[in-house]
Amino acid sequence: MVNTSSIPVVKIQGNIGKITPIGFARQQNCKRLLPNRSISIELGFCGSLSPSPLLLPSYLSRSSSRRNDAGAEEMAPPRTVICVGDVHGYISKLESLWANLQAALPADAFAAALVIFLGDYNDRGPHTRRVLDFLLALPARHPAQRHVFLCGNHDLAFAAFVGALPPPPDGSPFAATWAEYVDNEAHEGWFRGPGHEEMHVQGRRWGGVIKERWNHKKGLPYKGSIYDAQPTFESYGVAHGSPDLTKAVPEEHKRFLHDLVWVHEEENVPIDTDEGQIVCNLIAVHAGLEKSMDLNEQLRVLRTRDTRVPKVQMLSGRQDVWNIPQDLVGKQTVVVSGHHAKLHMDGLRFVIDEGGGYQDKPVAAVVFPSKQVIRSTEETTSQN
Repeated sequence: MVNTSSIPVVKIQGNIGKITPIGFARQQNCKRLLPNRSISIELGFCGSLSPSPLLLPSYLSRSSSRRNDAGAEEMAPPRTVICVGDVHGYISKLESLWANLQAALPADAFAAALVIFLGDYNDRGPHTRRVLDFLLALPARHPAQRHVFLCGNHDLAFAAFVGALPPPPDGSPFAATWAEYVDNEAHEGWFRGPGHEEMHVQGRRWGGVIKERWNHKKGLPYKGSIYDAQPTFESYGVAHGSPDLTKAVPEEHKRFLHDLVWVHEEENVPIDTDEGQIVCNLIAVHAGLEKSMDLNEQLRVLRTRDTRVPKVQMLSGRQDVWNIPQDLVGKQTVVVSGHHAKLHMDGLRFVIDEGGGYQDKPVAAVVFPSKQVIRSTEETTSQN
């Protein structure tokens, strides 16, 4: 980090309050957010960087200011961004979390928030159908909010089983996705019922019946398939593995699954730090971005929702997607994910999945710029 004590001169015009150390801002390559837009700052020469004026984010323009009761101009508070972790069929946790968010945030901030759901709405918990109904109702209930619904690996597999997955962009058959994992077919008990011939491999895995009954990694029994999909089938009133699920799922739920985005990219997201508030870009993707794959190729797969890929690591990977890719280090980019059954906040990397689909753990959300974590607080052992 740059030693800021060596900077010889700082000239300031205007009332800016606290100046944030420039070493941190340069390390993160993020813009600093200052409370007065009519500022001129000159920084003395530091390292190889020449003095330059401080440029404020574009959205901190005249339209973002307002006057207080005394007539003095003041800056409007930065917008609120909420990232909600994996829900996994627990409607009571989702309802509790939503109520807690509404209670914890200022009314105007909550009403106009950008809300990003990080994916995995189904499986494990008992009420997938009710969870999707809740999510579908949000735009009408909160019309001033923006809602983004990311696709998780469980959602992709659910969509594949009920015929709601976007087709491969080159027109190739979904059966072309089987070959890479065909050695697992017998052990995982892939679905072989009506329609399986034209199904993506993840749909077959999702609707199958796994032979091994105990998930040693989780210390729990499997619920039907390797995806724990049985509760999702039952929430629509059909037995696990039944092809009747395709008829039981309402068309609006299929459209919801079909329309899920694989990545969301947002500019000018304010983040509070110990050194002050910075403004960064944000990438939200269910599992994370791979460190061993070209970043542009990853973003191409995600942006185009390339369903030719048998297993999308950015939606289902583990260790290889945990950290921020080297291509983004120092590039003013926050990466937010769910998926990992952990709550992890380190620098500009956020993993928000405290619940992980476990019955006894809460569903959590992180609120920017404050980085406050809000949790569900209902009776987490309840199945009602």
